[in-house]
Amino acid sequence: MAKIPRNVIDEIRNSVDIGDVIGRYVQLHQAGKNLIGLCPFHDEKTPSFSVNEEKQFFYCFGCHRSGNVFQFLMELKHIDFVDAVKEIANDSNIKIPEQYVSVPAKPLNNENRQLFDLHDKAAKLYHHILVNTPAGQVALNYLKKRGMSEELIEQFGLGYAPDQRILKPFFQQQKVDYQLLRKSGLFSEDQQGELRDRFIERIMYPIKNGQGQVIAFSGRLIDTSKTNLPKYLNSPETPIFNKRRTLFNFDVARKAARKDGRLYLFEGFMDVISAFAAGIENGIASMGTSFTEEQVAIIGRATRQLDICYDGDQPGQNAIDRAISLVNDHRPNQLQVKVVQLPAGIDPDEYVQKYGPQQFNAYLTNKEETTTEFYLRFLRNGKNLDNQNELMQYLNQALKVIAQVQAPLEEDMYLQRLAGEFKLDRQTLKTQLDQLRQQLGIHNQPWIKQQPSLARHQQFQQTSEEEQQKIKLSRTELAEQILLRYMLYDREVWMHVTADHNFHFAHEKYQTLYLLAASYFSENGSYSTADFLDYLDESSLQGTLGQIENLNVDQEVDMRAIDDCIHMIVEQTPLAAQIADKQAQLKEANSLHNTELATQLTIELVKLLKQQQRLKTEETN
Repeated sequence: MAKIPRNVIDEIRNSVDIGDVIGRYVQLHQAGKNLIGLCPFHDEKTPSFSVNEEKQFFYCFGCHRSGNVFQFLMELKHIDFVDAVKEIANDSNIKIPEQYVSVPAKPLNNENRQLFDLHDKAAKLYHHILVNTPAGQVALNYLKKRGMSEELIEQFGLGYAPDQRILKPFFQQQKVDYQLLRKSGLFSEDQQGELRDRFIERIMYPIKNGQGQVIAFSGRLIDTSKTNLPKYLNSPETPIFNKRRTLFNFDVARKAARKDGRLYLFEGFMDVISAFAAGIENGIASMGTSFTEEQVAIIGRATRQLDICYDGDQPGQNAIDRAISLVNDHRPNQLQVKVVQLPAGIDPDEYVQKYGPQQFNAYLTNKEETTTEFYLRFLRNGKNLDNQNELMQYLNQALKVIAQVQAPLEEDMYLQRLAGEFKLDRQTLKTQLDQLRQQLGIHNQPWIKQQPSLARHQQFQQTSEEEQQKIKLSRTELAEQILLRYMLYDREVWMHVTADHNFHFAHEKYQTLYLLAASYFSENGSYSTADFLDYLDESSLQGTLGQIENLNVDQEVDMRAIDDCIHMIVEQTPLAAQIADKQAQLKEANSLHNTELATQLTIELVKLLKQQQRLKTEETN
């Protein structure tokens, strides 16, 4: 097997964002310039795992693991470098020539790649018809009438499937295999095996996977008054499309959720698009089916909070109830759920059209409520609270909901509200609530345990600094790290240091990094952290580079400070060399059984070691 060329590795690594890849396995939140989360490589309660998207590397302040996107997958999945490269290549639909991989690509993977390519071409064709041809003018006018700008149409890649069936001849012209067309879901098949375009006279919404690849479509009729056909028609499930595991706009929303700390779950595609136009980029929607536990798990890995934003009518409220129950039954990472219920009879798309983007933004912020608040209102539906029996039924149901609340202040607020509205004694409600908790086996826990993500987010800055303090560095070692940091990023500093051919770092790991960097620069004109990490085979060196990259140093280079670092390192290096030389001489004397010489060398070695220890003590102090 030939070695994968450097330019191919670079293309594959640069085709993805490390935050997107790691975000599939670790719940990441924005903290300053970096993303943070719980380290997947060791147990911890507060996050010390940092992802630098600008430099495309990760570093854990707790266990000190570091690396680029390939090394993350290698460490997480216990796979080798080639397999990690192949996995990223598959995600990015990049084909690696077979001579560079030990095992040819499996037929299924090859078929999936072809299906991705097929859907990508179909999406581009539909989009072209919508924005550039007379056949798409009616659909384009309809979208613009609904407030869709050209930028928004471009952002979501919207298209149009005309009444002429154009997709089949388009692919036949490209000689696409018949069996592949059958499996794509883009065509329906009659009893004779004849394929016909599945989508005609429909506005086309491309459905993408988490990596932003088109995997399916949803087609919407413009006018439903003259037909019995469904308003929306979705692609059937295929080898690359599973409805239960797909969320509309998730590839974009996941990134936005890192900054905002939440995802908004809407009912339909147009709700997501209208919210996006209003500046809400972290909106998602399920695939026209019921919300699924697989989707809950995907959301739980991406964010710490889900805001359910459905219609305020009775069907919308029932859907909110089902969604909350599903999350509670399959709660991943203690995902917090909030509710934003719109006025009855109006959906997010209609709200934006009627009141504008700014008011919609304000509504989402001001009308966010806890699930407890939602249920205290929802449980009133269909009940006559003037009837004593129905009032008692409501109060018992309400107390069961409040029993799940862990924060004492929040609990007291709800009890006060019930007591005030229905002229009841608050202490009586509290007594009944405590009895109910005992019956249900619910025990109060500290509030911090119910909001782990919030606590972690607030404590991260302090935790990271504490973790860094655990790495005790002598003044010499700190000088080595600072010098290497400047050498890697500033060519003038590199030339200044390497001009002295006798220069040598005092510690072996920094000397090794220095030599590897010299090899790296002989092949590359500029420095890239993610690229250089591929040169480091040892995890200890990757961790050391991670420490160096996280140093807080001035961006402007002060050559006097550089010379100070060099002086401090050079002062240590001769002593270390002398010790190594004496140890070699002592070993030789012992092998020759020269007792007198061995004694003399031992005395000299002890003096050198004491001198070295004294210098280290002075540095530490």
